[in-house]
Amino acid sequence: MKRSSRSVGPRRRAFFGVLVLLAGVSSSVAAADAGPGPLGVTVRAAPTPPSARIGALFHADRADWTGGHFCTASVVHSAHRDLIVTAAHCLGGDGDTDLVFVPGYRYGKAPYGVWPVQRMLLPDGWEAGRSEDSDVAFAVLAPRGGKHVEDVVGANRFVTGTTTGATAVTVTGYPDEEEAPVVCTNKPAAHSRTQQRIVCPGFSTGTSGSPWVNGDGQVVGVLGGHEDGGDTDDVSYSVVLGREAAEAYRDAVGLP
Repeated sequence: MKRSSRSVGPRRRAFFGVLVLLAGVSSSVAAADAGPGPLGVTVRAAPTPPSARIGALFHADRADWTGGHFCTASVVHSAHRDLIVTAAHCLGGDGDTDLVFVPGYRYGKAPYGVWPVQRMLLPDGWEAGRSEDSDVAFAVLAPRGGKHVEDVVGANRFVTGTTTGATAVTVTGYPDEEEAPVVCTNKPAAHSRTQQRIVCPGFSTGTSGSPWVNGDGQVVGVLGGHEDGGDTDDVSYSVVLGREAAEAYRDAVGLP
């Protein structure tokens, strides 16, 4: 499970005794998708404008931020410019009603501010029975100082109906044991009709909700789904973003 250190079950192993994990990965370069380097290699994510759109989720009552994040989320475009996407299991737990999103979080710092979660939108399939095929959710953030989060860090576009593995994707997330995000680019593959998988080492507990972004800046997957995103650090999953995800997004942005 990659949701959080709060999950029931054995804690996932700590990551990054070494910074880059090279064993058994492809030497192909993901240049076509503007990835960080060779396919299947995980490194520390550099602080860039695209990575600023990705952040960590915290409980709002923390006295400080260091070591307290539990899932990953990212800003996606909407008319109200206040929308993030993450895994439904990151938002659907008991007591998880008072959360904040910290885009670009690094080492206890919030370079782009702390944004309160104002409203959560969970798919019907998740609310009805925690279906792993419905493990994508959205949250609306409250504005800060008259600004919206998308005005500050920009946004990727949430896209459904893409073909799994058509291009490489870049996955960025926050392991619980790390105070900066990690990033990996690889080509996803079909796990089933409703689930896709990607091989990227070091995506341990806390990386649930990490966006899978293609070279066009489109979110085509969200780490979660099967086994709450995967029960090993090296293979991660996402729901295939189809009809239900599209409906959830329309509800989140207020479209008919």
